[in-house]
Amino acid sequence: MGPPPFADRRDAGRHLAARLTDPATAPAVPLDAGALVLGLPRGGVLVAAEVAAALGAELDVVAVRKLGLPWRPELAVGAVAAVGETVESVAVEEVLARVEVDEAAAADVRRAELAELHRRRAAYRGDRPPPDPAGRTVVLVDDGLATGASMRAALAAVRRTGPAAVVVAVPVAAPGVTLDADAVVCLLAPRPFGAVGRWYDDFGQTGDDEVVAALASAARRGPA
Repeated sequence: MGPPPFADRRDAGRHLAARLTDPATAPAVPLDAGALVLGLPRGGVLVAAEVAAALGAELDVVAVRKLGLPWRPELAVGAVAAVGETVESVAVEEVLARVEVDEAAAADVRRAELAELHRRRAAYRGDRPPPDPAGRTVVLVDDGLATGASMRAALAAVRRTGPAAVVVAVPVAAPGVTLDADAVVCLLAPRPFGAVGRWYDDFGQTGDDEVVAALASAARRGPA
């Protein structure tokens, strides 16, 4: 195997933006300055920043948290997402089919993740009001999809706000991930997949400060 196809998240975002802005490969929905680009924290926001800049579109964040097993938090059994006042949860059925989860413990996990979700959203946006996705094309961006649980939660939350269309755009995803979007743009769906980070030369953890800086920079630029 040669070097990873993406140097880092910003590089992946530029590759993704090229696909989205090329008339030969762009999805058949309006992608212009009226679109709203929403990045999934934290790494997805850096990818989304490049997409928003290329489209001349508004950039914001859709707050998403994975819901892990109470005794094994790294294994996601679902995800919760918030857009404005809308909160949606989804389950990873293939995991839940193999394990028995105590309902009280699962409720504790959800409460804790919701609290962290709201904390991060406030920290990222500050006093800027959330944008309204109603009637707009929304582009949901992440740095990659393994199970797709976080993206499915984000999709469900965005759908409830009444967008004109929802596009999912990711640099890489595991084969077989299915999403109820109007269009899905994915640059790579390799077999074997391994993990998202395998396809990046630099997949270091994205800090909250990087997310805040990316959102602030886009806000100063404003939509084209």
